[in-house]
Amino acid sequence: MKLNVAIQMDHVSTIDIDGDSTFVLGMEAQRRGYAVWHYTPPDLTFRDRKVTARAQPMTLRREKGNHFTLGPAETLDLATLDVVLLRQDPPFDMSYITTTHILEHIHPRTLVVNDPASVRNAPEKLFVTHFDNVMPPTLISSDARAIRAFRDEHKDIILKPLFGNGGAGVFRVRPDDENFNSLLEMFSQRSREPVIAQRYLPDVRKGDKRIILIDGEPVGVINRVPAEGEARSNMHVGGVAVKDVLSKRDAEICEIIGPELARRGLLFVGIDVIGNYLTEINVTSPTGLQQINRFDGVSLEARIWDAIEARYQNTRRTG
Repeated sequence: MKLNVAIQMDHVSTIDIDGDSTFVLGMEAQRRGYAVWHYTPPDLTFRDRKVTARAQPMTLRREKGNHFTLGPAETLDLATLDVVLLRQDPPFDMSYITTTHILEHIHPRTLVVNDPASVRNAPEKLFVTHFDNVMPPTLISSDARAIRAFRDEHKDIILKPLFGNGGAGVFRVRPDDENFNSLLEMFSQRSREPVIAQRYLPDVRKGDKRIILIDGEPVGVINRVPAEGEARSNMHVGGVAVKDVLSKRDAEICEIIGPELARRGLLFVGIDVIGNYLTEINVTSPTGLQQINRFDGVSLEARIWDAIEARYQNTRRTG
């Protein structure tokens, strides 16, 4: 199958070719002989019910410092393409949300992965709240009194922005922490959005698992172990990826959420599990493919494109 594919992403010049999942997705698309186009969110335009992007044909190579070539820019009518990969990184702000509204005009005639309406309706820390028996004790609120009461109950807690990403703005607040009130003031001054408070999970010292699901089915897992003295396991703040396997509880969580992911058109998803608890469902721009590939000797990007091709063919039959 030959597809015309556009990747909506942060500029290709900024990516880490040894860790970026979008890079290997693009490489696999290229290996399959697809026509691959590159554009960034500011290149997206809606006018007179037509969605276009100022895009460039892209060729990728696994050569550091020389990993891409972009051809001359053209204005593409995205409705004439087969697939658009929605792959820019968060923050999940109004700019991000606006791109999902625009891409909704072409989906599913042009298959957008992940489904833009479902991406918009499934913020990473909020989507988890729709499933029973998977979350740690959690509070989402702007009410300082409610947050204080939550801390009084659970003593040791995590505070983080509701729409944050990459571990930014995540704080562990112990029972005797004198910075608690200052943190609440800081959050309220930075944004009108509620904060999310969760009971601190000591199991985070053993790691924060990233599990990849394709069309609702778990296909790979790594564990991200935080650095000494760090409460966050994100790799860009010192977390180390180690090989791991799916536990019985991990499989149970995937069974609970998987059917809903597939139903919503969330084809490529990364979830975060600490101990027995699901903490986030990442649908915007999940990562972890390259790390799992290296540990397990697999090609998850190939499995993702197989699933995209199957979904594309199904939309043609039913559309």
